[in-house]
Amino acid sequence: MKVLKALLIAIVALLVLCVGGGLMLSPKYTLSRTVKIDAAPDKIYALIADPRGWKAWSAWNQRDPAMAIEYSGPASGAGAVWAWKSKSQGDGRMTFTTAEAPKRLGYELYFPDFGTTSTGEFRLETNGGATQVTWSMDGDMGSNPVYRWMGLFMDRMVGPDFDEGLANLKALAEKP
Repeated sequence: MKVLKALLIAIVALLVLCVGGGLMLSPKYTLSRTVKIDAAPDKIYALIADPRGWKAWSAWNQRDPAMAIEYSGPASGAGAVWAWKSKSQGDGRMTFTTAEAPKRLGYELYFPDFGTTSTGEFRLETNGGATQVTWSMDGDMGSNPVYRWMGLFMDRMVGPDFDEGLANLKALAEKP
């Protein structure tokens, strides 16, 4: 009986620590990746500002070629929207919110499974004969303590996908 009581106390203490610790964590996260691409900003911008073009370079689209995608709004730039449903990559919706061709593209990303919204952007800066592309995202995991724990690991969870996507974008943009 003493062992059972000690085990129960340990489980309750661990639960309180996890929930309480999660509530004390910041709900905010930020991640960013940069790549140098030997191509003109106009060429790169065209590949990111059209949601249909993401199939050619996005890590998520390439992991699930059967992803169901719906497009709405203009074909590219501010107001362009794409929503997807995927068994392996989850469901979501991305809306391009600001477009300053060929320098900046802002977006809002919504994940219905989590009820969270993130914002992000691509910045393209000319650097000699190349273009430096920075892809960043900021989000808020809300008040759920489990999601806040996930927020601690967003850079490690999503950062590699940004790296892979930027590497694919670089390969695509540098093709003659």
